[in-house]
Amino acid sequence: MESAITVKGQATIPKAIREHLRLKPGDRVKFFVHPDGTVVLKSRNRRPVTVAEMATAIAAEGATGVTPRKRHR
Repeated sequence: MESAITVKGQATIPKAIREHLRLKPGDRVKFFVHPDGTVVLKSRNRRPVTVAEMATAIAAEGATGVTPRKRHR
């Protein structure tokens, strides 16, 4: 995939990449330049999560991939 650079130095992130990184308008991204000249784009999307969303994620079967241990009394 490629994107053209505008006169303002801006580029559009292709839709497939935005979807892969789950980017929405207003999200921020970070660029890393490696010694070999490659550049990595990373999502800085850290959307706040509600307690209800956390509970749903925890309750989802296989969410942790760990079987809960039974407590012995």
